[in-house]
Amino acid sequence: MNLLSIRIITADMERLVAFYKQITELQIVQYTPDFAELKSPTTTLAIGSTKTLQFFGGEDVAQPAQNRTVIIEFKVDDVDKEFQRLSDYLQENIIQKPTMMPWGNKSFLFRDPDGNLVNFFTPATPEALAKFSEK
Repeated sequence: MNLLSIRIITADMERLVAFYKQITELQIVQYTPDFAELKSPTTTLAIGSTKTLQFFGGEDVAQPAQNRTVIIEFKVDDVDKEFQRLSDYLQENIIQKPTMMPWGNKSFLFRDPDGNLVNFFTPATPEALAKFSEK
């Protein structure tokens, strides 16, 4: 089994697609007005509008802007550099400035426009670096 993608359901496709394009500087392919994908070498972040819920049984299946349990994480080369690049853009959505975590990553935590938590992190200890070099 291989985890391939995570999908965010949103009521504002344009805003969320623009946000993820800005923070990741990666290409986002918008296949339809209601579905887009940001592909990285290891996984895909899909963004679907609430209109796509009809294919899964209706609007009760998922609710946009209601997540309080998942953190969308991106490994970056230099978390301090990313913080400097994005701090003005993110302003009041920053939850935590770059901070060393007990498990060896330096993390920068913020919210996307729908309130989802996003973590940019850089492995910073030999143990954390080894964990990612194994993959």
